[in-house]
Amino acid sequence: MKQKKISVLVPCYNEEENVEPLCAAIREQLLSLPAYDYEIVFIDNFSADSTREKLTALCAGDPKVKAIFNARNFGQFNSPFYGYLQTSGDCVISMCADFQDPPEMIPKLVAEWEKGAKIVCAIKTTSKENHFIRALRTIYYKLIKKMSEVEQIEHFTGFGLYDRSFIEVLKGLDDPAPFLRGIVAELGFRRVCIPYEQAKRRAGKTSNNFSRLYDAAMLSFTTYTKTPVRFMTFFGIFLAALGFLGGIAVGVTAGVGVLEEFMPFVLLCVTVFLFGMGFFFLGMLGEYLLTVKTKVTHRPLVVEEKRINFDK
Repeated sequence: MKQKKISVLVPCYNEEENVEPLCAAIREQLLSLPAYDYEIVFIDNFSADSTREKLTALCAGDPKVKAIFNARNFGQFNSPFYGYLQTSGDCVISMCADFQDPPEMIPKLVAEWEKGAKIVCAIKTTSKENHFIRALRTIYYKLIKKMSEVEQIEHFTGFGLYDRSFIEVLKGLDDPAPFLRGIVAELGFRRVCIPYEQAKRRAGKTSNNFSRLYDAAMLSFTTYTKTPVRFMTFFGIFLAALGFLGGIAVGVTAGVGVLEEFMPFVLLCVTVFLFGMGFFFLGMLGEYLLTVKTKVTHRPLVVEEKRINFDK
């Protein structure tokens, strides 16, 4: 009987202090599962530090460690998604390079997979990250879950296990702007969720700044919700009705001078409010258009500069 193979995918960007100890920790967990063959695949998103040198040395010392070097930084979604498509295992386990996704979870993920789950989602039930950031994430997850047409998975970052059948479906999506967390919720494979505590980053500095978090939030909103656009429509109807009724009220009271004293202030407030809402709506429509533009351009997910050990 053919030995099953586990692929572990590690997307990385400027993780020179983490890739070597993480590779050792992953290898230790995989060796504790002797019934399986394995590969460890790093995909580097154009690191500016010595990450690539470290990965080259790891590949030279172990043919089961593989690496893909991107020609430039292709973003936080495209690079991992492309990495899934390059794996060869019967299942793929994806984890961050900063030790916030514990390698010790690997046997638990595999155990659920062997019970029949096609996707095993690791859910952050507790976290050692900043409490304020976690509170914002919780609000975001609640909001997107309520507004989305597809039931979203709260506190799921992508850390988990994916069966080969799911990876084959990903290959056929032809989506140049993939949002994996939404795809997992959307496609309906048999799914199991298991809890874990998210650890602190072991070393280095996170690249998840406000801009990256905002990109993630907007991609999710514009891909899986119609609520903002519907709100704009109904709010426009409401303002039109309010303006019509306000015009009648002004016409009735103008003759007796009831509103003359407050009219300039009222007009200023209404004008500022309408301009603000107008800019907000234009910005939201722009986000939808940017998502559409990205999805219809059909550019490649990633352009590789180099790959190591894939021929071994």
